This record gives sequence, C-alpha cells and structure tokens, in this order.
Amino acid sequence: MNVGLEHYLVVSAVLFALGLLGVVTRRNILVIYMSLELMLNAANLALVAFSRFNNNLDGQVMVFFIITVAAAEVAVGLALIVALYRRRQTTHVEDLNLLKH
Repeated sequence: MNVGLEHYLVVSAVLFALGLLGVVTRRNILVIYMSLELMLNAANLALVAFSRFNNNLDGQVMVFFIITVAAAEVAVGLALIVALYRRRQTTHVEDLNLLKH
C-alpha cells in the first residue's frame, strides 16, 4: 500500500481536531496544555508531510525550530502551572479566573 500525502494530512487533521476538542471541552489546565501541544504536533506533522512530498527540506527545518521553541515553552508553561497550583491549590480553569487573590 502506498501512503500518500492525503493520509498524513488526514491524520494531522484528526490530531488537530482532537486537540481542539480537548481545549474547548476540558476544565483541567494540564489537559488543556496537553491538548495545545497535540495541536502543535499536528501542525508539525503537516509541515513535515508537505516537505517530504515536495522534496524540499524547508518544512523539516522549520519543524526543528518549532520543536526547539516548544521545549522552552513547555518548561515555562509547566512552571507557571506549578506556581498557580501552589498559590491556589487547584488546576481547574474556572477557579483560576482572577489573577488577584
């Protein structure tokens, strides 16, 4: 079976839709954060697929830099989530609607 560009784009769209569903429906900030990362990786998959099928390395190089920035974003994001949890003792979004306490 020959795997074409359409297959990769369908998988990328499904992953992005699952991530979007997780962001919209979930209340836990950690699950929302993981859903955002899933959406980012779905976009990376689409970039790599386009790059591969166009025989061009530009998309793969861009994904390398996106993953590098995402690693720093994960470190900062998790630090913020831990700080919020220590301050408020909750990770539910509706309990974190005010920044002042």
